[in-house]
Amino acid sequence: MAERAESSSGSGNAPGGGSAPGTVSAAVREHLRRLCLREFPCGTGSWNKSRFLPRTCRTWRELVPREEETVSPGEETVEALLGLVRSPFSPWAMLEDSSAEDRFLRELAIQSPLMIKDTFFYSYFRSLRVVDKQVSLVDKDLLKFLNLEELVLSANRIQEVEAANLPRTLKVLELYGNEIASLECLCTHPPPGLQHLGLGHNKLLGPLESLYITSSHWPNLVSLDLSFNDLTDLQGMMASLSSLRHLGLLVLQGNPLALVPYYRGFTIDSLARLSVLDDITVTPNEKHQFRGLRLSGDLLAREAQLVVTIGNVRGVLDSSILDPEPGPEGPFTTYNYYVTYDFVEDEEGEGEDYGGGVLAQVCPLGLGRDSQRESPQTLSEVAEGSVESGATEAIESESSFISGHTVHSAALPQSIDSAEELAKLRPRIDPRLCPSPGTVLFSTARKPWAEVIPCNYEMQHTLRDLVPLKAFLLAGTTVTIVEEKILSWPVVPPPVDSPLPVKKGKEEKDKKKAGKKGKEDKESLKEQKTPKKKKEPPRELRQDPPVLQVLGSGMVALEPLLVGEPLVSVVCNFGVVRTQESDKLTSARDSKKTKKVAKKEKSKSAAPTYESEYQPEPLTVEVKIQLNQCRSAEEALRMLVAQGRGE
Repeated sequence: MAERAESSSGSGNAPGGGSAPGTVSAAVREHLRRLCLREFPCGTGSWNKSRFLPRTCRTWRELVPREEETVSPGEETVEALLGLVRSPFSPWAMLEDSSAEDRFLRELAIQSPLMIKDTFFYSYFRSLRVVDKQVSLVDKDLLKFLNLEELVLSANRIQEVEAANLPRTLKVLELYGNEIASLECLCTHPPPGLQHLGLGHNKLLGPLESLYITSSHWPNLVSLDLSFNDLTDLQGMMASLSSLRHLGLLVLQGNPLALVPYYRGFTIDSLARLSVLDDITVTPNEKHQFRGLRLSGDLLAREAQLVVTIGNVRGVLDSSILDPEPGPEGPFTTYNYYVTYDFVEDEEGEGEDYGGGVLAQVCPLGLGRDSQRESPQTLSEVAEGSVESGATEAIESESSFISGHTVHSAALPQSIDSAEELAKLRPRIDPRLCPSPGTVLFSTARKPWAEVIPCNYEMQHTLRDLVPLKAFLLAGTTVTIVEEKILSWPVVPPPVDSPLPVKKGKEEKDKKKAGKKGKEDKESLKEQKTPKKKKEPPRELRQDPPVLQVLGSGMVALEPLLVGEPLVSVVCNFGVVRTQESDKLTSARDSKKTKKVAKKEKSKSAAPTYESEYQPEPLTVEVKIQLNQCRSAEEALRMLVAQGRGE
């Protein structure tokens, strides 16, 4: 049986003496204290004292075996004491989450309580698990554990590990979920026989971290887990890992470097002895497909490519049926619908030409106005542009984002004055229509109402700054369905000025000329007269600023893209926004537009069935986000050639 001490909460002193709170030894001692190895029914006391009294010389009659061994009054047999810790109904029973090692120690403290000493613990334990104990220091008392092979210190607050305090017998070291920012502290005097090192979910950052994962520091390393850190230098990491001759299992998922399209292929081709990558077996077919890719490592672009696809929108309420019929003076109302989503902005790149799909862009927080890129119109400028339109001016400020052209807004205000400006805008602008700091807001094309609105939207995002991309994928993106309402009014023509008076002589000459010309054209004018009505010129209309309404908004989780999933495909469901009455009005309007009488009668006869079997359709939109991945070395090289051509 593997001897192990396991602890999940608390703090105290390690075996053999006092230790400062927050150390590994303190956590181990506190755990052993909670096992109550020296209290009833364990240890020695009045309940079993006679079993441990010093033996005296006995007569030959006392040595005759008896049928039943009797105990002194007030004492318990070993079997009875063991029953108290084994029975689930006993007040001294072990907790349900207790390990087998904890149960063994308690039973040993009943059967042989004199063995429970510090020297026993230091020589007995092969494994220590100190999980979620608020430990911040790996103290030197660990060196007293002479046979320790496994040390698990996950989910603590450790920032640095003094490698000299680690027992030289260690084979497994796990430090998941701590605050370690660099591997340098572990490389001073690491255990020479270490076979597994787990450092997932820490804060490793920077290209220099690859220098600490070499055979000179870890000559016997077989398994390495660096998942969910902020490592970005894939080429440098592979150059160092290739020196580990025994490395067969590697986990790097969750790092920014794993987001590049050629990540898996380049890793497999660089580490010939690798058998498992990110918990997926490396097959011989994969090794063949990616053969030779490592030779082009320095030429491969260090950027990620994601494709966002937005499909059909269903369940939208037709708001036009709720508006009254427009009069001759208007207003004439038009409705359009579109979908928005935010995506991280690439700060390392030279800027992408997103085309007409960008609604708004906000620089990261903390940048001053001088560092912000120039923009034709900022958020506060648009909102304060005019006072005549009143409350609709805020809508106009938002519609400037929805103009179909690229409009970059300044960063969210940081100073007191600009914060006051932002406070003025908040009551008038729906925050769901503004991108979060450091992201760009994208939009599908505007489409009129239909039962099924096809967006047919696809956008490829290429990002070189991989660390913010990882943070964005962990946070997710917000998808919003927006209704745009525009009111149009006839333009009133300006008053015509009266003609200036002319002289009498000139007036008589003009009359004579007009008379002659009238006689000549009299016949032609008669021919031109037709019974057709004169076509009125199209009336010029002026449009009010668009009125925007958010029909539905929700978060799409993108974390699966960090754990190896190449595609996130969801149908965002925002609930039911249509009613039976609104669908009736829509059906009646559509039936009026139908010319065939049979369809009208059919719709009338089907009305009772519609009422009895009415099932409202929820407001939904189809969203897919795919992380591009190369499936072969040839595909990665073709991508390299395309990037060189600027395609």
